Amino acid sequence: MLTAEQIVKTQVDAHISSNEETIFGDWLEGLAIFINGQVYGGWKSGITGIDLEFDNAGFRHIVTIKSGPNWGNSSQIQKMKEDFKTAQKTLRTGNSNLAIKAINGCCYGRDNKPDKGDYFKYCGQLFWEFISGNHELYLEIIKPLGYKAKEKNDEFLLLYSQMINKFTRTFANGYCKENGDIDWKKLVRLNSSISG
Repeated sequence: MLTAEQIVKTQVDAHISSNEETIFGDWLEGLAIFINGQVYGGWKSGITGIDLEFDNAGFRHIVTIKSGPNWGNSSQIQKMKEDFKTAQKTLRTGNSNLAIKAINGCCYGRDNKPDKGDYFKYCGQLFWEFISGNHELYLEIIKPLGYKAKEKNDEFLLLYSQMINKFTRTFANGYCKENGDIDWKKLVRLNSSISG
């Protein structure tokens, strides 16, 4: 990277992307719980690691909701499996005959082999149909999302550009030499030196 703007933009974009994923994921989780509550009487689970519980077709479904199919590494997936086992034990304490299905629901994407042995993984269309009974729900929720996104996009671009300009000016004032070159030693010291 040779310009202050490139450095600033890379950092800002990474931060925004991370926050968008969290905000979008939380919003989709809330939407899924709401829809399921309307259709099947489901509820936000109080059990650690479980987002949604509902009864359907003779089963208590315990669901953990993620944004997309590639949400975690092997230790995170192992933790999810342990959460499913703990939830099953907790639920069977009050009713030993309760038939329970564990589901990893992903709001978008695909997984062509949903049966994972200990749990099922439903992604995209399969997930939205599973929680609602509506085969087309995944398409029906896209239209209002697209409309809202377009509505906010112009406002976002203006604020984003202003922020990039402000941060770039601050960065250039603090970490660029008189000739305009980036002072890499000063920047690395800020990032890695014991004394800061």
